[in-house]
Amino acid sequence: MKAIRVSEYGGPSVLKLEEVSALKPGPTQVLVRNHAVGVNPVDTYLRSNTDNRGPKLPYTPGSDSAGVVEAVGESVKGVKAGDRVYVGGTVSGAYAEQTLCEQTQVHALPGNASFAQGAAVNVPYATAFHALFHRAHGESGESVLVHGASGGVGIAAVQLARARGLTVIGTAGTDKGRRTVLEQGAHYVLDHNAPSYLAEVVKLTNGQGVDVILEMLANVNLQKDFGALAMRGRIAVIGNRGNIEINPRLAMNKNAAILGVALFHASPAQLVGIHGALVEGLRNGSLRPVIHEELPLAQASKAHEAVMQNGHVGKIVLVP
Repeated sequence: MKAIRVSEYGGPSVLKLEEVSALKPGPTQVLVRNHAVGVNPVDTYLRSNTDNRGPKLPYTPGSDSAGVVEAVGESVKGVKAGDRVYVGGTVSGAYAEQTLCEQTQVHALPGNASFAQGAAVNVPYATAFHALFHRAHGESGESVLVHGASGGVGIAAVQLARARGLTVIGTAGTDKGRRTVLEQGAHYVLDHNAPSYLAEVVKLTNGQGVDVILEMLANVNLQKDFGALAMRGRIAVIGNRGNIEINPRLAMNKNAAILGVALFHASPAQLVGIHGALVEGLRNGSLRPVIHEELPLAQASKAHEAVMQNGHVGKIVLVP
């Protein structure tokens, strides 16, 4: 079968399409024929070995895909050949025609969701859920500011927060992005390039500030976020690309919390709850992944360049 392989750390050019051996499931494993593969910013950090977290070389990148079960191990129950599924984590890597998973990494893909949408579920929606409800403990009746709400995680957060009954304020840097954020359920949308947009957040909350901020670019925004935060508010840091100096007294003055978010630290029990909610959200239509672009698997390097560009709306997927 064909798969993208990384034999050295570096830029997008190290992503090579190669022929590799066919996969066979072990007793507790599921083999999925991929119809679509999700591309996430974290894939680029691992490829370049940022923070020395790169996988052992050589490897096949990716954790998210969607397709049809091709074979299952002898101990697998509840999943069978022919089932439509989305994948949340793999044993063999997702950027390939097939991927090998543990049974716990495979989730039902409802018939009303496309394979491309299924490939857009795991990292974006599970991260947004973990940030909103496990880390920041957002509740119905509260308010949330979603920075960069037109990206994959941002759209997921808007839809999840709206379905849970929070008042949602989203930001985006382009007209197209702001239209998309409104269409996906935000009550208000602001231009985060405007100098006074955080002051507008305070006005929209009757001077109180928001209860939760989902921060996608902490190195730019974190110090300023406190001005838009309510008393006892929570800032969940989902994305960051550098260092920032902050005054801790700003957190003290509002009894505020700054919370780090990393999906791979979610507990097994939390993951079961996350995916149970995501499958139901896909089924009932409250969760609707937005696909920005579909590219052939061979163009994985182009996808890695695109996923790191500012202003793209929705999710980039590869098609094997």
